[in-house]
Amino acid sequence: MNNPTSSAAASLRAEDRQRCEVWTRVMGYHRPVSSFNIGKQGEHAERRFFTERADAIAVAEAA
Repeated sequence: MNNPTSSAAASLRAEDRQRCEVWTRVMGYHRPVSSFNIGKQGEHAERRFFTERADAIAVAEAA
């Protein structure tokens, strides 16, 4: 199938783009990452995300 949104996004000029503001949850409330100090921004960039496999959850529950 042809997806018109993906081809339109690829053809945008740099001046037509806009920055995406990234927010994260910190100590129970949400804050924009852009308001972090430089050290916290570096820590945020190094974060790694994972997804648990269903079979690993079943093994942990059985133990």
